[in-house]
Amino acid sequence: MTARRKAAGIALTGIAPLALTALTATPAVAHGSMTDPVSRISACFAEGPEHPKSAACKAMVAAGGTQALYDWNGVRDGNAGGQSKKRIPDGKLCSANSPEYRGLDLPRADWPSTRLRAGNHTFRYKATAPHRGSFELYITKDGYDPAKPLKWSDLEAKPFAKVTDPTLTGGDYVFSGKVPAKSGRHLIYSIWQRSDSPEAFYTCSDVVFGKDGGGAGKGGGAAPAAAAPSDRQIAAEAGKSTIDHMHHGAHGGAPAAGADGKAPDGGAAGNAARPDGGAAEEVGPKQAGARQAAGSHLAETGGNSATAPMAIGGAAVLALGASVLFASARRKAARQRG
Repeated sequence: MTARRKAAGIALTGIAPLALTALTATPAVAHGSMTDPVSRISACFAEGPEHPKSAACKAMVAAGGTQALYDWNGVRDGNAGGQSKKRIPDGKLCSANSPEYRGLDLPRADWPSTRLRAGNHTFRYKATAPHRGSFELYITKDGYDPAKPLKWSDLEAKPFAKVTDPTLTGGDYVFSGKVPAKSGRHLIYSIWQRSDSPEAFYTCSDVVFGKDGGGAGKGGGAAPAAAAPSDRQIAAEAGKSTIDHMHHGAHGGAPAAGADGKAPDGGAAGNAARPDGGAAEEVGPKQAGARQAAGSHLAETGGNSATAPMAIGGAAVLALGASVLFASARRKAARQRG
């Protein structure tokens, strides 16, 4: 065996346990949130869970604690089944009626906001675990008052944008929609309903139309510009999430509305649609057990290879460890040849 082949073998031997560690030891994250326009929870997470900067995000943490921000991508109802309006009561739309996220429901006019204009807009939704399904985006009616609890009747009756299985690009669902003409402060409410499960995800994005980009609205208060979290921050904070990815978002703490601690698909690991868009694959107990034993935290319900690093959370560490091992093996081989 040549020195080069020996070096490769040494590197691969070292990578195997590192890869297993990255897959099994890192708490997985699920499942996503709107980043353009930035959702409330994404904006507050970007500010930093322990020391948020804006008054609204500080109030959110005071109401519900910091863990909700580490679990920024899990605002959900595990048993929505397309009945969101019946299952989520008025005043609790932004939290999806989950106690953990109750701070998102605070009625105030100074939530970090995104400046928006009427017309065509490209929306982005960060998907830390992709799933097949449809997105519906609603906007508040004229006369919306952010200083009052958000009700279903505050939203326009029909979504202004709707898309099924949008393109996943670099870990983001990207799709277009035509934003209606509005003025002043408004809110865009998104519902991401999975087609392979009753589970649905929700976001509230505060937006401002017109020249007052500072975001003043009814109820007073000025809002800072919202910023989305970076991929680096998402990866760095992934280990602090309490979301159990293997059970599609069931929390270690207070569950979201309708969560029962089981996979919303009804099985141990759920019936996963194939990533290539084909028919759903029936996953039995044996297959599910094998996947769990292998440490697989990746959702197999859509997406492409670009999503894998985000879903694992420890991919950056894996890549760094691999490069170090290869470099070490090459140096050792060189010394042997000398």
